[in-house]
Amino acid sequence: MAIRQFVILVSTLLLLPLAFPSIAADEYVVEKPVEKKVAVVVEGVVYCQSCDRFGTWSLTGAELIPSAKVSVLCKNHWGQVSYYKAFEADSKGYFYAQLEGFEMNHDLLDHPLQSCKVKLVSSPNENCSLLSNVNYGMYGAPLRFEDKVLRGGKSYEAVIYAAGPLAFRPNHCPPTTHY
Repeated sequence: MAIRQFVILVSTLLLLPLAFPSIAADEYVVEKPVEKKVAVVVEGVVYCQSCDRFGTWSLTGAELIPSAKVSVLCKNHWGQVSYYKAFEADSKGYFYAQLEGFEMNHDLLDHPLQSCKVKLVSSPNENCSLLSNVNYGMYGAPLRFEDKVLRGGKSYEAVIYAAGPLAFRPNHCPPTTHY
């Protein structure tokens, strides 16, 4: 008789959470981890190279170009364009390009360091609007990781890469004279 009562008691205790699911659920609530959004950002500066340095990669004497436009182009590991967007520099020639919508299908092969390049697009300076290849601005400046991360609370993180500095060159430079 005692065994039978013991079996009934154990069965009742085991079935109790099924009868009152709200009590059992409160004990085993698992918090969902906050999904962290990781943004990819590219920053750099755009200059007008001085006539004195034409034909070199030197930016000595260069002046910043406000509102210059650059583009960020990324290709996936099959060589197909996976991201493209043009960005405008601020009043000091600095651009901060947040690559919204950029996705990596393969963590290593589609990584921004391997797949993205920054190119010069246009200069609002009528006297300095010719493309130069300083730091590969004409064909695509590679990105550099400089260990910069911007954190915004628990749910946002921006990994910042750098490109350039890039430079346009003057439309007309006076001929140099050698005496």
